[in-house]
Amino acid sequence: MAGVSPFWLTAFADYPAAAYRPAVAHLQRLTGWQLSDTRGVGHEFASLLPPDGDDFLRVQRLADGPARIHLDLHVDDARAAADGARSEGAELLADKGYQVLRSPGGYVFCFVEQAASRRPTTSRWPDGHSAILDQVCLDIPADRWQREIAFWAAITGWPLRPVGGEFTRLQQPPLPVKLLLQRRDDSAGPVRAHLDWATDDRQAEIARHQRAGSDLVRRFPQWTVMDGPIGTYCITGRRPD
Repeated sequence: MAGVSPFWLTAFADYPAAAYRPAVAHLQRLTGWQLSDTRGVGHEFASLLPPDGDDFLRVQRLADGPARIHLDLHVDDARAAADGARSEGAELLADKGYQVLRSPGGYVFCFVEQAASRRPTTSRWPDGHSAILDQVCLDIPADRWQREIAFWAAITGWPLRPVGGEFTRLQQPPLPVKLLLQRRDDSAGPVRAHLDWATDDRQAEIARHQRAGSDLVRRFPQWTVMDGPIGTYCITGRRPD
């Protein structure tokens, strides 16, 4: 099945009710973006609004279940995209006008038809460094790796490109949200996801996040693991586009 290539990706941070307010406030501090008015039947959805361009980061208050990061894939025909994904092994969870699915590895995502095309500019902070949240990394258990990466290549139509070690990218067009695939060493549980920041000064960005309420968990040569009310995430050494 040839993938129905998405024209936009939105990162969705989903939090249970008890964690929602502190997590969203933390996300606002880290991005510097304002929160939109809520929407949805239960006022469960909102967007983080960059000062220019279309939004690509949204939040959802969950009725139950743990916090998670999910992706919305914006396409011209959500039902056709969902049918194609089902032929590749996805499970349809709900048809709400938008399509909610679960990948073969257990990762929940959506196909939506909302228009978006204008990339926001990278944030420049008072000390002069630049940074932006720009990536969702899928953390894939070792025993699900081959099937899961083939699934994402198939449903997007984007070829796979190994980039060294445990990482593979999809050769996607220049969108505000990049999709990175990481092979975990363990084989426990479903596919999960975390958010990544890009910056031209990693140490300055780490310090900014610490002032905003995050804790430094561990440093690696090319990224730093952080934790806070939004959950575990990374600040990478990639320069913002």
